Amino acid sequence: VQLQASGGGLVQTGASLRLSCAASGRTLRNVVVGWVRQAPGKEREFLARIDWSGTNTYADSVKGRFTISRDNAKNTVYLQMNNLKPEDAAVYYCAAAPPGRIWPGQIYYWGQGTQVTVSS
Repeated sequence: VQLQASGGGLVQTGASLRLSCAASGRTLRNVVVGWVRQAPGKEREFLARIDWSGTNTYADSVKGRFTISRDNAKNTVYLQMNNLKPEDAAVYYCAAAPPGRIWPGQIYYWGQGTQVTVSS
């Protein structure tokens, strides 16, 4: 499966952005999809994941501000990011773990990143 992330940009503190992750090549049925970010000099951070049924989990750092959702008909996963902070600035990647693999340790598919910059 190919994952295409989009929606990043430059925003001010407190603003919102919605990232999209469009999948092609196969259906996302039974695939866990999530978002990961990495800022320069920092470790990769697993932000959120959602399974086929819509069950989701979040990192504490984004809980209450970010919402992950998926449109199975469009084979797309979204990350709504509200109340953005300068520390949210990073390259955001969507990633997927196919059926039978565990998130995040067995992520198999990665999309290209989309840059999010938050000015103070």
